[in-house]
Amino acid sequence: MTEAIREARRAHAKDEVPVGAVIVLDGKILARGHNVREEKQSVLGHAELEAIARATKKTGSWRLEDCDVYVTLEPCAMCAAALQQARVRRVFYGVPDLKAGAVSLGLRLHDNPKLNHRYEMTCVERQECGTILSAFFQTKR
Repeated sequence: MTEAIREARRAHAKDEVPVGAVIVLDGKILARGHNVREEKQSVLGHAELEAIARATKKTGSWRLEDCDVYVTLEPCAMCAAALQQARVRRVFYGVPDLKAGAVSLGLRLHDNPKLNHRYEMTCVERQECGTILSAFFQTKR
């Protein structure tokens, strides 16, 4: 999670919402990503999607079956669905997103028995993840 927090800080330095993600395979970081929605002017510029794109390019496969994802903020529905489609093994997130998080909203895309792939989704409660977000949004108000 420490590396995901570093990615969140990179986003913050670019005046992006400070969310960072890393994808780990066999105990090593395979790919990193942070929010780039403003930079790319794209709704798809979420940290998880950036990391997934880099990981699939490195592996040469869209399947990330043995990968774990560490992200500073609970994934939204779009990212939770992308993680499901990528067949990740586990997702660990630093803080819940009560307004837009897939789990907080009750969508539970990660463990829906109707879907062909399920993965673990765990909140690891890292205060620093919330602190970075709070500091960012205080400057915007």
